[in-house]
Amino acid sequence: MRQLSEYINNDFKPFSNDDSVLEIQDFFADIDYSHFPIMDNGVYIGSISAVDVETFEAQRPITDYRYALEGFFVRATMIWLDVLEVFARNNANVVPILDENNKYIGYYEITDVIKFLNETPFLKESGGIIVVEKAVADYSMSQVTQIVESNNGKLLGVFVSHADPEKVQITIKTTLGAMNEIIQSFRRYNYEIISEHQEDDYLNTLKERSEYLDRYLNI
Repeated sequence: MRQLSEYINNDFKPFSNDDSVLEIQDFFADIDYSHFPIMDNGVYIGSISAVDVETFEAQRPITDYRYALEGFFVRATMIWLDVLEVFARNNANVVPILDENNKYIGYYEITDVIKFLNETPFLKESGGIIVVEKAVADYSMSQVTQIVESNNGKLLGVFVSHADPEKVQITIKTTLGAMNEIIQSFRRYNYEIISEHQEDDYLNTLKERSEYLDRYLNI
C-alpha cells in the first residue's frame, strides 16, 4: 500500500508575499482550491483563502493583507487521521506540508487524501465497527486488542475517537466472524458498547458526522 507522503504535491509553486492580489485572484479563478500557501523569502507564513482574496484590492501586494493569512499546516510524518482533521478544522481542500525543520515541501489535496483513505484496510476491507467506552483510568489498548484476538477476530484498525477527562471512546474495526462474541467480551470487561456497525453503516456515519468529508467521499 502507498504511504500518504507519496501524495505530496508540487504542481503549483507557493505565492511570494510580494505577489499582487490580482495574480492570486487569477490563480483561484482557474484552480478550484480553497486556500494556497504564501512564502516570505522561502519561509511559509500562512495560507490565503480564495474567499478572502476576492475582497482585497487587486493592485496591492498580498503582504498588505498578511493579517488575513491562516497558519495551518501538516507534517509529512503525520498519520492520515490527523491530516484529515486539519483539512476539516480549516474547511480547506489544500493543506501545506512542512518538514521537521519547518521547511515547506509541498501540499496535500483532499481528493488525494480521500483516495488514500479508500485504500486503507480500515475502509476498504470488509468488517464490522465497534465503538466502546470506558473510564480513562481503566482502559487499555492492549486489553482491547486481547479481547478482539481472543475471540478469533482480526483487527483492521483501532484508534481513540473521543476522550475527555473522565472517559475515552475507542473505535475498532474487526473481521465480522466473531463480532457477537467480541461485543459480549467487551461487556464482561465493563466496556460500554456505544455503537456497532457494518462497514456501509460506518461510512454513512462518517458522512453524517463531517459535512466536509461528505463532500469528497464520492469523488
